[in-house]
Amino acid sequence: MGIIRIAQAQINSVVGDFAHNKEKILKYINIAKDRGADMVVFPELSVCGYPPEDLLLKPGFLEANMQTVDELKRDVSGITAIVGYADRDNGDAYNAAAIIQDGEILGVYHKMELPNYGVFEEKRYFKEGKRCIALKLKDAFIVPTICEDIWIKGDMPERFSREIGADMILNISASPFYAGKFQLRIDIGRGFASRVGAPLFFTNLVGAQDELVFDGGSFVIDPAGDLISCARRFCEQLLFTDIEVKGKGKKDVKGTQFIELTDHTRHTQVSAHYYLADKLTPLEEIYHALVLGTRDYVIKNGFKKVLIGLSGGIDSSLVAVIAVDALGKENVIGVTMPSQYTSSETLGDAERLAKGLDIELIRLEIRPIYDAYLNILKKVFDTSVHTIAHENLQARIRGNLLMAISNRFGYLVLTTGNKSEIAVGYCTLYGDTAGGFAVIKDLPKMMVYELARYANLIWAREIIPESVINRAPSAELRPNQKDEDSLPPYPVLDRIIHAYVEEDKDIDQIIKQGLDPELVRDVIRMIDRNEYKRRQSPPGVKITSKAFGRDWKFPITNRYMRV
Repeated sequence: MGIIRIAQAQINSVVGDFAHNKEKILKYINIAKDRGADMVVFPELSVCGYPPEDLLLKPGFLEANMQTVDELKRDVSGITAIVGYADRDNGDAYNAAAIIQDGEILGVYHKMELPNYGVFEEKRYFKEGKRCIALKLKDAFIVPTICEDIWIKGDMPERFSREIGADMILNISASPFYAGKFQLRIDIGRGFASRVGAPLFFTNLVGAQDELVFDGGSFVIDPAGDLISCARRFCEQLLFTDIEVKGKGKKDVKGTQFIELTDHTRHTQVSAHYYLADKLTPLEEIYHALVLGTRDYVIKNGFKKVLIGLSGGIDSSLVAVIAVDALGKENVIGVTMPSQYTSSETLGDAERLAKGLDIELIRLEIRPIYDAYLNILKKVFDTSVHTIAHENLQARIRGNLLMAISNRFGYLVLTTGNKSEIAVGYCTLYGDTAGGFAVIKDLPKMMVYELARYANLIWAREIIPESVINRAPSAELRPNQKDEDSLPPYPVLDRIIHAYVEEDKDIDQIIKQGLDPELVRDVIRMIDRNEYKRRQSPPGVKITSKAFGRDWKFPITNRYMRV
């Protein structure tokens, strides 16, 4: 019988920045050691960052990644570190965990279950591991696993853990966020711990990489399904948990690799208190994800300031608030670009928002440019008759102005389109889609309204004017224009998009939800035929279970007529 103190290092790695990642890993190893931990556990692929995608096909990348692990081991003493990295063996790459102690790599575990769905494409890069391993410390048998290994009920890691009578399971993970995913992880963890009969230590990555946000929330669950400890979400943390083990494992299981660990104990009793992070509401977790996703994309890509076209509408207002929370007011610049169709109300709201956020606001009139374009184009078509070309021209002028400022000063343009508009193509290619990052790309329109009200709550004042929230949405590209002139009401549109895109329901199933058949067909036609626009739009934060981008693989050219 003994007490084992586990430290779970929930860190934010940067893909390909081996020096940065190594420095951070060593920092947390030393903190864990100073606080008496027997073992410190890091997330999946924390050495190279996750997901490295096709960098894994570059021999130099794999070599640098393995060299970093070799350098790490020299600075580890008096503690055991479990570190995620990409291993190479006989020409094949593996998603791996290195067991490091006292300057040596005592063993390596290769991930056995490789996810190949949704945002995951691990079979493109990795070979499956062939066997489990067990660590022995203070008579306790500890089984390391990696992410998907615990998600497949009854598969090899679970069977192995039961067979040897494991005292605890370690799971290093890079599980990306979508709304509701945290509770799903808890449920998966409870099931695994219960079936194996041992506590589960789930250590998750935190931070953002392109479209993906990793929300942390590392936890420990006992075999009864109780949450023993849980880290905060959306920030780095070192979570400590003491476990009293009885050493019930069996070492005579045929073919098992057992790794004996040196006992460096510096503690004699179980800690009386464990950390349990406050539970976040659905709105809180989505807002945190948008802020973290924006901050990491901007900073990790070397930008200092961002540029936002402020129309006075709800979408650009929310993006501006998120940007200020992510980067600070001094790094956010608004640009208002009124035309002859811009109302005094929306222009005034853009100015009020900028003043409330205390951000710089640039005003650029587009009417002279618009008139000049029409004067040139009248040689090609009758410009006196207002058409969709006139509307898109205004959007493209605005996009050009934003990109010109971006080019001159090196600011990143944040686009402001939401999922509802992007789904049906209610956006202008090279116009309002022009930019480097689409903050609310995966946010349905009705959720935009909810988050706008939530933003006012957390700012404790009307940072987004109530007039913006209550006004009927309009692109203001022609007189008296309203979004619902071209689209179904957003509550209905969002229902159809959710059913078709995120739930993969067919037309008949959606119609059976009580929706108008012709309306359903019209919306699905719009979704299908606007893939070419989505393919050319910037990346944005994944919020839902299926986002346009890595999740959504739809052919632009196809003749499958489902409607």
